[in-house]
Amino acid sequence: MKIYPGIVSALAVISLVSVLAWGCAFPGEKIYTSTIFAMDTVMELQIAGKKDYTPEAEEYIRRLEKELSVTDSESEIAVVNENGEGRLSEEVGNILQRALDVCERTGGALDITIYPVLKAWGFTTGEYRVPSDGELAELLYSVGYRKVVLERGVSPDSEDEADMGSGAHVILPDGMEIDLGSVAKGYTGTAVSDMLREKGVEHALINLGGNVQCIGGKPGGDPWKVAIKSPFPDSASGMIGVMDADDVAIITSGGYERYFEDNGKRYWHILNPTTGKPAESGLVSVTIVGKDGLLCDGLSTALFVEGLDKAIEEYKISDDFEAIFVTEDREVYVTEGIADKFVLSSEYYDLPLHVVTR
Repeated sequence: MKIYPGIVSALAVISLVSVLAWGCAFPGEKIYTSTIFAMDTVMELQIAGKKDYTPEAEEYIRRLEKELSVTDSESEIAVVNENGEGRLSEEVGNILQRALDVCERTGGALDITIYPVLKAWGFTTGEYRVPSDGELAELLYSVGYRKVVLERGVSPDSEDEADMGSGAHVILPDGMEIDLGSVAKGYTGTAVSDMLREKGVEHALINLGGNVQCIGGKPGGDPWKVAIKSPFPDSASGMIGVMDADDVAIITSGGYERYFEDNGKRYWHILNPTTGKPAESGLVSVTIVGKDGLLCDGLSTALFVEGLDKAIEEYKISDDFEAIFVTEDREVYVTEGIADKFVLSSEYYDLPLHVVTR
């Protein structure tokens, strides 16, 4: 069995984004940088300004990781999974509600209750294996985001008046566990960016393991140039293209992020909630661009599961995101709102490039 965790991919993407985005320092602007490991990935913060706000950004990221982690037994989410119910802080309750909204919007192509199945494959533990069809069928009985009961406000057994009207109480059916990993980094990027904006930051690049959030454009007015990682193993440059970006989130999901091979077959971590198996939709990469990092993160996973035709249908009825879809037969589809901002890299210049219109 060959194992390919996502850390190397994350480092490669960060390196590419850093080089393309900043280039060299700009006169009159000091760029503060920080690289940390959090949420199971390497992250890089690049913030322009008169003061170094990277410590505050790191602290915020660490706090969210502590609250959302499924593997930290003391996190809010882990406690809920252990007990089948629990009290959530206001912020985590809001994240859970918004994640459930994305699940509903995509008809369950994103399902935050897939966690027990993800564990069975070993993607959360590193003990990779191929579960039997019988095991998957049994685990899938406990999958279904609509069974999550989320009650906004005080926990039923709370006696703390300070908690009244804030937070949430969540109840899970027997055997169900939730995982907000599919939206956590997207939410974090937007939340950190909002915090930095409140402090007066006008230019920053928040790269959370390939989940990129831009504050404004580059110092000087030019847009960021953000590399979109190639999903193909034969890539020499590591990127399929480059996008001009200004004040948006750019989030990519692909089977290359984390996978293992067994008996010559590749199994990746993006699972189809209907089958419990790695999604095989004909797409190898989905990039979502928009203002809301949580939504972009959730949609990048859901549309990867749904496949090109349904993904295009979702785009046509929506007005809150743009996208880049790469198919396994090496065709690229770019939505009209970013068609003039995306260019293929030199090694992929001859790939068929289609513009999707509403």
